[in-house]
Amino acid sequence: MTILITGSSGKYGKDVINFLLEKKVNPKNIVALVRDPSKGEEYKKKGVEIRVGDYDNYQSLVDAFKNVDQLLFISSNDPVNKLKQQQDVVKAAKEASVKNILYTSFIRKTEDGSSPVHNVVTSVHIQTEDLIKKSGIPYTLLVNGLYSDVLTEFFFGPSVLSQGIFFPASQGKSNYTTRRDQAEATANILLNPSNHLNKTYVLANNESYTLTDASKILSEISGKLVPYTSPEVETYREILGKVIPSPLVEFSIAFALAIKQNEFETDKTDLPTLLGRKPTTLKDFLTTVYKSN
Repeated sequence: MTILITGSSGKYGKDVINFLLEKKVNPKNIVALVRDPSKGEEYKKKGVEIRVGDYDNYQSLVDAFKNVDQLLFISSNDPVNKLKQQQDVVKAAKEASVKNILYTSFIRKTEDGSSPVHNVVTSVHIQTEDLIKKSGIPYTLLVNGLYSDVLTEFFFGPSVLSQGIFFPASQGKSNYTTRRDQAEATANILLNPSNHLNKTYVLANNESYTLTDASKILSEISGKLVPYTSPEVETYREILGKVIPSPLVEFSIAFALAIKQNEFETDKTDLPTLLGRKPTTLKDFLTTVYKSN
């Protein structure tokens, strides 16, 4: 059974492939899709097949998807062309007769356009899920919780232990979930596809947290006070705009406001069942990231 992973040079794709290999899937049955062949060298050394395909090149997708049983479709991160790209992936999968498609979607509480991130991410995921369901291809939709990793990689900043958390999310709660936990659950689904056809799973932590919780954890890890400040949006925009480009500032604000209104909080999750264990807590994740700082 051939498993193709799109976005295989990204962190999620890499984690899924590595989990599949750890779980003793024959590397000859794994295909890593890359835009740049040089990005696939690490996989070739492990015996994984490399195919070249680009979300902006429809025919390359059709060619790459031929003879694929399971397609792990990792959503595009292109803020401008994402919808067209994802429409082409689904269309190409249909043309290439892919037998099963797994799609990494995104958690949301609302679908009526009221979410601050509706136009940023939610709308495209809703439309893509609909396209997949209408394609006739057996599917599994993975509704991924907000990454714990986005906190440390983007929202906190490199000096968080000395300067604290500065983010306008107030006391909003999210089920912050590690990318690795989601990737491992995805790999487990790929191991037994027949058990998961035409199902939608929520891959989210079973605990929710505020950024006040995060500041307390960071204080405990560092042995000193790491404060959390939730500024007014205009203050945040003015300060952050001095150090990063405006589009990134607005992206960050949209997510902060969505967190503030609990857009990513859920009391439903399939992650513990799919992992066979409790998901990684925010404390364990932050301890791993910052324990040597």
